[in-house]
Amino acid sequence: MPDLATPSRPGLLTRVLLGGMKWLSSRRPQAPHTLEDLRRKLDRPCFPMAFSSLQVRRVMDCHAPGRDRLLPARLYVPYGRVHGVVLFMHGGGYVHCGLNSHHGICCRLARQSGAAVLSLSYSLAPENRFPHAVDDCWAALRWLAGEAHRWGGPIAVAGDSAGGTLAAVLSQMARDAGGPELAMQLLYYPSLFGERDVPSRQAYAHGYVLSTRLMEWYAEQYIRTPDDLRDPKLAPIFAPSLAGLPPATIALAQCDPLHDEGTGYAAEMRRAGSHAETRTWRGTVHGFLNFYSFLPAGREAIRYGARALRRTLRDKDVPNGAGDGTSPATASPSGRSG
Repeated sequence: MPDLATPSRPGLLTRVLLGGMKWLSSRRPQAPHTLEDLRRKLDRPCFPMAFSSLQVRRVMDCHAPGRDRLLPARLYVPYGRVHGVVLFMHGGGYVHCGLNSHHGICCRLARQSGAAVLSLSYSLAPENRFPHAVDDCWAALRWLAGEAHRWGGPIAVAGDSAGGTLAAVLSQMARDAGGPELAMQLLYYPSLFGERDVPSRQAYAHGYVLSTRLMEWYAEQYIRTPDDLRDPKLAPIFAPSLAGLPPATIALAQCDPLHDEGTGYAAEMRRAGSHAETRTWRGTVHGFLNFYSFLPAGREAIRYGARALRRTLRDKDVPNGAGDGTSPATASPSGRSG
């Protein structure tokens, strides 16, 4: 674990980006934000969706089963032979973001990995508190397992921030339930430790996008009681064992209070005999993936995850099991393709 006595400074491009965001914020009227307004503003991509869609063969708006209703989802099918399928869960502290905010990320993951990507719009807090999002994602994963033969068979889970947490949780649930078998888990700067503290939380508590106060606010929206912060379905580090988990690729921001949660979780996985690798992008802050159109590190992190998916899913692909990979049988198309 790095010495965090002196916090690192964000890189030049990150400082320019943060400065521009601060300037724009100062130019706008300081009216109180409603939850609906927050969600509307933060479910926007950083790059035109139509241009991102050109990178893949097909984009389909559809629905996937959740805990108690059908959930909006979006399927991304790459050009060429499809090697496996990835269930992707977006970040946003369980409170905001959605299919649009992560559209470009999913297009690039699908193109560069050669796998189909199903992005899921799980139920958000505070209307739906813990563990509703977990239950939604688990139901969608079990359904997707029944459709995976359309893409060659292997399945992976992926997500950023809260979505990375959900991917780690699903990996543990699949192991404990005896399936579905997951080829790997791709986690971008996930929250994994719950109430357990790490040095990076102190080093980057303020001034690095994801502050301690903001983390507390997200928790207030999502959890039911403080005991939830020790539940493995919210804080995977509290699982009785980290043995037998699918291989983890964990991509991290350096100037992020969650940084040491990623490295610490990987170390505990390896100690238990599971495979885990991490990479940290110097000078970046939490959420840098969403600014890939401006930050080279964001594009590089997408490529890093996509290459790990490509290597793993192609190794497990079933050559004679794949169809055209464009139409999940029980999904409900919503009439959009790109």
